[in-house]
Order: sequence, then structure tokens, then C-alpha cells
Amino acid sequence: MDIDLSFVWAGIIAFAVLAYVVLDGFDLGIGIVFPFFRKRRDRDVMTNSIAPVWDGNETWLVLGGGGLMAVFPLAYAIIMPALYMPIILMLVSLIFRGVAFEFRWRTHHESHLWDFGFWIGSSVAALMQGISLGALVQGVAVTGRQYAGGWWDWLTPFSVLTGVAVLTGYALLGVTWLNLKTSGDIQARSAKLARPLSLALLALIAIVSLWTPFINRIYFERWFAWPTAFFSALVPLLLAACAFALWSGLTQGKHLQPFLSALGVFVLSFFGLGISFYPYMIPGVLTIKEAAAPESSMKFLLVGAMILVPMILAYTAYAYWVFRGKIDPEEGYH
Repeated sequence: MDIDLSFVWAGIIAFAVLAYVVLDGFDLGIGIVFPFFRKRRDRDVMTNSIAPVWDGNETWLVLGGGGLMAVFPLAYAIIMPALYMPIILMLVSLIFRGVAFEFRWRTHHESHLWDFGFWIGSSVAALMQGISLGALVQGVAVTGRQYAGGWWDWLTPFSVLTGVAVLTGYALLGVTWLNLKTSGDIQARSAKLARPLSLALLALIAIVSLWTPFINRIYFERWFAWPTAFFSALVPLLLAACAFALWSGLTQGKHLQPFLSALGVFVLSFFGLGISFYPYMIPGVLTIKEAAAPESSMKFLLVGAMILVPMILAYTAYAYWVFRGKIDPEEGYH
């Protein structure tokens, strides 16, 4: 049986994007919640909790973006002009955030300025990721296989809503990570912050989920037409189970359960998005097969991916294993 490599590559890119969201989400979330922790010592502990892994998490963003360009060049050529502004703002924010992360350790008198930069960089990057997602969901104007929309088409009420949802979700991942990795006052305040953030995220997910089917007829059919409605119904049910596990874990003082439950909410939301999109790369415009590069190119690149992806996974798993456990406030990596 022949395997369609375009769908294999679509799965690889989707996995890379999901891995980025899961791994870099809590990383960005810690920067987003910086203003709720005023003391420099607390912020030092917070950044030390991600210091061993934060820069490696963005590897998945590079893999997803590079894979899209190499394997689905037509989709890349349409999506990029539609999202130039939010993508550029996201990349600049990630760069500025990385600089602020290092500089805050060495410039003690101006550290509050770099703390502000770390917060701004993290928040803008998260917001732009959500806005880019919302703009893609709401649709891209295409004429003759090229982008035909305007410079500001990405900025709409729906895309701003999805941007705020991603920002809130990352903040929740950040505080549940701190709940897992820290102790004492930081852990207690993180658990306290997680409760309103959980409610806010679930409310935003509900609004986005109710709005999305009415944006495009394709989404409506995916969610409400048989037989896809059967699979679509499983997503909100599992999402409710994750929400219950998240809330019960927080109220019972659990450390690992809230973080895993928050990750579950993101993973299920991602699967819901996949159900809405399939089999399109750009909803209603370009399918996975239509956007794919020649099969020879996909085969050549797949050899590299089969070597690279397991290596990245092994390194990532080893790094998290080595630096497992609670952070000692008296020790650090800087």
C-alpha cells in the first residue's frame, strides 16, 4: 500500500507545532505572569525553573516553519504575506525576550527594565501567535494561488479573541509549571493564580468554539454533520474531563496534576482545530495534497526528518529528566 507522503509531512509539521506550544507555552507563560511576582528573588527562582530548557523549546518552531516552507511551499507562499506583521512581531519579541532573559542577571541596577522587557517580549509573542492562528482560522483571501487580501486582514475581533485566549492559556501553563517546580510562597501564589486563569481560559475556549463553526461552512459541517460529528463530540467531553482534573488538582493541592491537565486542554484544543481544518492546509482554499512539494523532495527531506526528530525528542526528554524535581531557591543555573 502506497503511503501519501504529503499527509505524513502534514502530521510531522502538526506534531512540531504542538510540541512547540506544549514546551514553549509554559516558558512564555512565566514571562507573562512576571508582574504578579514583584521580588527579584522570586523572579530569579522562576527563571531558574526554565533556564535549562527554555532556549531548546524553540527548536520545534524552527522545525515547523522550515518544514512548511520546504514541503508545502505553496501554502507557505500564501500564508506568509497574509501574516507578515504578526509573525515579524512574534519573532522580534522572542529575540528581545531572549536578550532580556540573559541581561537581567548581569545588570542588577537596571534589572527591573529587563524584567519589563522579558514580560513584554513573552506577552507580545504569545498574543501574536494567537492572532496568527485566529487569522488563519477565519480565512485567507486567495486569487490565482496567491494572497489577495490586505495588509491588515489579520487584525479582526475574532483573531484578537484567539490571541487573548492563547495569552491566557500560556499564563495558565506558566503558573501550573511554577506550582510543579517551586515550593513555598511562589508555589502557593502560583496555585492561587491558576484558578482565575483556568476559568478565564475555559470561558475563552467556549466563546471561540461557538464562534468558529459560523465563520466557514466547512467548519460547521466538520462539527455537526455525520459521521464527523461523532468524533467532534469527543473533544468537548475530553476537554471537560481535563478541566475537572485541573480544578480538582488545584483545590486538592496537587502539583503535577494541574500542569498535565492544562497541557491536556491545549492538546485537545489542537485536535479540535485539526478536525476543523482537515484535509486543508488553508481552509476552503488549498488542501494538503494541492499544497505539497514534489514527491521526490518530500522523500529526500523525510530521511533528514527521520534522523532529526528522534534526536530532538531524545535530547528534550533527557534534559527534562536531568533537571526534574523542585527548584532549590539557593541554587541556580546562572
